[in-house]
Amino acid sequence: MLDRLALILLIIGGLNWGAVGVFQFDIVAWICGGQTGIISRIIYTLVALSAIWCISLLFREREGTPSLSA
Repeated sequence: MLDRLALILLIIGGLNWGAVGVFQFDIVAWICGGQTGIISRIIYTLVALSAIWCISLLFREREGTPSLSA
């Protein structure tokens, strides 16, 4: 459950960064009243924490996948 939530937040963050890069438009800031607004800062922080959490996905073994060390 936590993995899916983290991935959803990363998708939102990735789409936002894509909009910033391509259109110079920050969707989160637009929706939440600017980059310095408390809600925007909370969303940015949650996206960052999700990215940190998803680092652990790189090092976990998936079910049904053979280990490389075997």
